[in-house]
Amino acid sequence: MNPVVLTASVTFAVALVAPWVVKPFLVKLGVIDVPTARSSHTEVTLRGMGLATSLGVLAGAVTALFSHAVPTNRFLALAVAGCALCSALLGWIEDIRGLSIRVRASAQLLLGLVVTVAMTANLHVTWWWLPLGVLAVSGYINAANFMDGVNGISGIHGLVVGALYSAAGVLSGQPWLTVAGAILAAAFAAFLPWNLGPGKVFLGDVGSYLLGGGIAAMAVGGFLSGIAIEYLLSPLMIYLADTGYTLVRRYRQGKRWYESHREHVYQRLTDVGFSHVGVAVLVGAFSAATGICGIVAAGAPWWGALVAQVLTVAVLVTYLALPTVLERRRARRVV
Repeated sequence: MNPVVLTASVTFAVALVAPWVVKPFLVKLGVIDVPTARSSHTEVTLRGMGLATSLGVLAGAVTALFSHAVPTNRFLALAVAGCALCSALLGWIEDIRGLSIRVRASAQLLLGLVVTVAMTANLHVTWWWLPLGVLAVSGYINAANFMDGVNGISGIHGLVVGALYSAAGVLSGQPWLTVAGAILAAAFAAFLPWNLGPGKVFLGDVGSYLLGGGIAAMAVGGFLSGIAIEYLLSPLMIYLADTGYTLVRRYRQGKRWYESHREHVYQRLTDVGFSHVGVAVLVGAFSAATGICGIVAAGAPWWGALVAQVLTVAVLVTYLALPTVLERRRARRVV
């Protein structure tokens, strides 16, 4: 069997089965999510199942190591796995004990510093990108956490971004990214039945941190390796746009950006009638669209790249404007 296929298969199998083992542990600890006025769900739900997803990622990393799925730049694959799993550990502590904003932010920045220093030293590239790497890791961990508010959204995001990054690895001749993307996609695809089926469970911070840390580490490693920025940034545009737009909107309204809320674009879509699954699929489809545009832009002549970039902007504007458009349409119907 192809080593990449084997790695993805092991990851999926472990991540799919592990919840049966992890669930009694979470019940015993009482790791539950109680809905509030700022929540998008209405029932008390078991959370922390990202612990099982983390076990899938760990199993995938070990399989990749021993199956020689990564013939070159093996260190980068290990750095990505290490960053993802350390991020998950931080999220697990947040799930069971809680952390102050200062401690949480400091730990995220430290994690970004360590992984960026390690990758920079391994690749022998300029240190000028160090601050960007630190902010990218800490920033995307938070973006993934902010966006993990409806059923299916994180699972689909991990699947879409992982698949696109895996394809980017193939197109760029970077096997480590191909394998890392496949592991991410397989692990989060395996979570979807647990998140969407009967007796659904939530990832918790352990899972959203795993997602954000893993994606950010792949993006930083890819950038430092010379992979086209279009491959790396385009699949993340919807998450980044939603997070950035919402933070700016709240700041302009005089609200504290770090307080819990339900004002993200994807949350406002549920307010105008979309189901959780509908929103998750929509966000995933928009992310896939911008990701495909990025792949086209990276390999096309200038005019093709320009068209792809214009389409990316159009997708972003459409997504950000959608709740407002639907709210106004519904208001006109009421009148």
